[in-house]
Amino acid sequence: MTLIGGLSGLAFAPFFLFPFAYIGLYTLAILTRRSRNAPAAFLVGWAFGLGQFVVGLSWITESFAVEAEKFSMLAWPSVIALSAFLAVFPALAAMAARYLGGPSLRTFIILPATWAVAEMARGVILTGFPWNLIGYIWGFSDQVLQGVSVMGIYGLGFLTILMATMPLLISEKYELNRLSAALVMILAPSLSFVVLWAGGAMRLAATDVAEDGQHVRIVQPNIPQSQKWEANQAQAILGKLLALSTSGEGDRPRFVIWPETAYPILFEAGRNVPPALMASVPPGGLLLFGAVREAPARPPNDSGLLNSVVALDDEGIVVADYDKVRLVPFGEFTPFRNALGAMKMTVGDIDYVPGGNTAPMRLVGLPAARALICYEAVFPRSGSDGERWILNITNDAWFGMSAGPYQHFLAARVRAIEAGLPLVRAANSGISGIVDGYGRVMNMLPLDVSGVIDGLLPAATTSETVFARFGNVPVVVMIVLLFVAGTGTRRGSRGTEQNDFRIQ
Repeated sequence: MTLIGGLSGLAFAPFFLFPFAYIGLYTLAILTRRSRNAPAAFLVGWAFGLGQFVVGLSWITESFAVEAEKFSMLAWPSVIALSAFLAVFPALAAMAARYLGGPSLRTFIILPATWAVAEMARGVILTGFPWNLIGYIWGFSDQVLQGVSVMGIYGLGFLTILMATMPLLISEKYELNRLSAALVMILAPSLSFVVLWAGGAMRLAATDVAEDGQHVRIVQPNIPQSQKWEANQAQAILGKLLALSTSGEGDRPRFVIWPETAYPILFEAGRNVPPALMASVPPGGLLLFGAVREAPARPPNDSGLLNSVVALDDEGIVVADYDKVRLVPFGEFTPFRNALGAMKMTVGDIDYVPGGNTAPMRLVGLPAARALICYEAVFPRSGSDGERWILNITNDAWFGMSAGPYQHFLAARVRAIEAGLPLVRAANSGISGIVDGYGRVMNMLPLDVSGVIDGLLPAATTSETVFARFGNVPVVVMIVLLFVAGTGTRRGSRGTEQNDFRIQ
């Protein structure tokens, strides 16, 4: 089962071998239903999840190679340990489906609902890790992804599991022979895909790419992670950022954007601002850049760092800023530090601390921006505080040429579709890009290149998306309806139940 789960992990970016996902989901559903009891179904789900997460998250090992002498031996044990923990969520989904559905066909009805609940729980428990949710297997299709504008990524995942279990329900309910069952298991999800694709295609066909008229420049310097915090490299890094920020002939855009932690030294507003930084600010415009800042002391910590995006005008004044709220465990801070000591992979022993303000950045000359720094882009978020675009800065140089940056870029695109807001993404080593509010890539710089993107900021969608207004309410309603459908007859007539849901 772990091997089947591992193959299903190849359905995620950048491979998108989504038939493997359906083979895996079919197998998971069948073995969950045929499990001897709920604890046995738990083991089935855990083995499936272990394989899927180990393959889908194997890119994490790349980050341990940045300081190989300190961390390389921890690479695969850490990925396996993380995967073993995350596998508990599909395990709980399988166990709950088997418990509620019994050995009957009801298990096929309930499993999509328990899976969706488990994914939603994975997004919040212990700071949350909603990476590679099953809905992301459709990342190869702009059309299918339009569904998240209505039901979010959890809802698309719910439908994905439903598309896998309903053919099994039909096949066994009507006692189809092997050939007929195989046809149903191929045709039913294919037809469902066509319906989703057609709905998304109609949404895209009815839209044009509107622009708000503001030109932006995205800078992708491609600084190796091993050099970023070397003191003797700071001036060279600033020089490269300056050269890219001011390159080209004629008028340059008034708004220049650098990636996460692009500024290679601790930033202190108004003090010791290097000439290269000031020279990178367009006349009459803004430089938006990632920087590390010292956090104000607050109990019980004596000190801490902030991972920030700062907007600097041409007079050297910080006119807006945002501090990262969702931090990466063991990447930016050590959980249970009193017991474990300092165990983080970023430079230094001082932990980062979360920012305290999630309000949009108000920028003169630009619409209000929702800032997302790196990891924050994987968290679905509904509602609006008046923002009109998403600013995502990140540093995926930690993960080299692996699958990680592709998966991260896809997650950021999905946030744009959910919110109906354009996305401007600056990544140190890629993937940088400009994406419209429908998730379509307007401009892009690939991995492992340095360069700039000059482009117009797309406008937000003309109407608020259903997800932005109602969040996960639509998928919760679907989950409740499926629970009712799957469990409503459980306490009914035992004879009728056995007749309708007997094991073949």
